[in-house]
Amino acid sequence: MTKITPERQIQRALRHAAEHFQQIAEPVLTDIIVRVFPHSGEVKFYDDDERELMRIVIEEWIHGSRDEYFYTKVTPILRKAISDLRAEVIDTMQILRPYTFVMQDEDGETITDLYIVDDQDTMIISGSTLLEGLDEDLNTFFKQLMEE
Repeated sequence: MTKITPERQIQRALRHAAEHFQQIAEPVLTDIIVRVFPHSGEVKFYDDDERELMRIVIEEWIHGSRDEYFYTKVTPILRKAISDLRAEVIDTMQILRPYTFVMQDEDGETITDLYIVDDQDTMIISGSTLLEGLDEDLNTFFKQLMEE
């Protein structure tokens, strides 16, 4: 029997969670929360109102709390699973833009934005480089401003 990869498990769960937003008549204002529980391997999907949309257990992630880099390791897997479903699932959800897929830890603390859809020409940001170099740019800008 073939073992299903974590990415495939996440994609199946996303398809199921997305059904809720594909069947409604009017778009809603919400983000999608992906809460990851490293001690149990559970991944739960919620809307902004904390309504659980779907849950799965990824066996490979059980006891992830023993790994200090757990969230760093699972982030690219989650991002790829979401990104790969863009045309088929994500773009068909009746959610008002902008919206975000947010990864949270088991306590509900935000770890990172996994996927951001902006209201300007469907700007997709799925990496962690959105704010990379921002400090340098701001420092340069303020230095130039002060010199003038």
